[in-house]
Amino acid sequence: MSAQAQGSAGTWTAEQNKAFEKALSVYDKDTPDRWSNVAKAVGGNKTAEEVKRHYETLVHDIMFIESGGVPFPNYRTTN
Repeated sequence: MSAQAQGSAGTWTAEQNKAFEKALSVYDKDTPDRWSNVAKAVGGNKTAEEVKRHYETLVHDIMFIESGGVPFPNYRTTN
């Protein structure tokens, strides 16, 4: 898979995720063409639809974690 094709596929690099997070802080829900702006900020040929899906997945994951769907790790303590 070429770098260009990979950039537009479902995979996200750490750099793209960081750019995504930063873009979300700049372009809030009231920003016209929010997802297009976020996609441009992310780069890697991501489309507005891809960044919107990425956001929806993130929101879903957060709701799952906050609802107790992910167990708290049982860390061992050393005394």
